Amino acid sequence: MPDLHTLARYAVFAAFSLSVLVAFASWLVRARRVSPFGALGRMLRAMSEPVIRPVEARLVRLGGNPVNAGWWLVVVVAVAGVVLLSLLDWAVRTLYGIAAAAGRGPRAMLGFLIGALYGLVFAALLVRVIGAWFGVFRYSRWMRPVYALTDWLVEPIRRVLPPMGALDWSPLVACLVLWLLKQLLLSVLFY
Repeated sequence: MPDLHTLARYAVFAAFSLSVLVAFASWLVRARRVSPFGALGRMLRAMSEPVIRPVEARLVRLGGNPVNAGWWLVVVVAVAGVVLLSLLDWAVRTLYGIAAAAGRGPRAMLGFLIGALYGLVFAALLVRVIGAWFGVFRYSRWMRPVYALTDWLVEPIRRVLPPMGALDWSPLVACLVLWLLKQLLLSVLFY
């Protein structure tokens, strides 16, 4: 019997393939490669419009071109699939890590927790940097938790670090400080 990760990969691949087919069907009708009023065109529109129409509406609200809705659907499904598989893989590895650490005693469990917290704060720093590249900052609904997780480390460094042009080096220094802190805690714990 296939495991959960294999089933999730097949489901993501199926959703991606279906989104490509829907986008292609929509493109065929919109680009007039198939007559929208013929039997094939009506069938393709009936198949693709219920999926494409909400994407179009969202694109128009965001100022995008509704003609590209099908391909945005493909991109969003692909990114969501990669994120879903990554989260599933992370959850499985975390559960195995917890089980292994619990079997080795309280020191191993504490070491696992230190590593897990390091991973969480490091991921939040990475999201903070990537969000800044795309202009998504502190007061965005999705970025508030990221800033809450990282401000305790980044802001003191930002106050001490002199400004260096348009680049903000404080998240990079924060990653280094965070790694050193993790190594220090683990060395104290295990030596």
